[in-house]
Amino acid sequence: MTDTPAKTPDECETMIEVRVGVDATDRELVALLDRRFGYMRAAARIKPDRGAVRDEVRKAYVIAAAVNDAETRGMPAEVIADIWERLVEGSIEYEFEKWDQIRK
Repeated sequence: MTDTPAKTPDECETMIEVRVGVDATDRELVALLDRRFGYMRAAARIKPDRGAVRDEVRKAYVIAAAVNDAETRGMPAEVIADIWERLVEGSIEYEFEKWDQIRK
């Protein structure tokens, strides 16, 4: 890691600049995931029934929305679908854990 500010992808001229940008983006992604998992903690606290944690209709909607957004941006939809499948399943597992912890 470095303290060098990240350039945009189009501004990069060296692999060092690319790596600085990737590292900065990864830190931003982890911060966003921290916020997303915070919403899973909130959902675990709010949902009165453990059976409400898994919602296949919502899961399908979230993945489809991510794929649609990826396609609009010219990103590989299959890759995004795979990432979001794991993200949503991991979020559901996390929410189950938190739901159980809250009610013990």
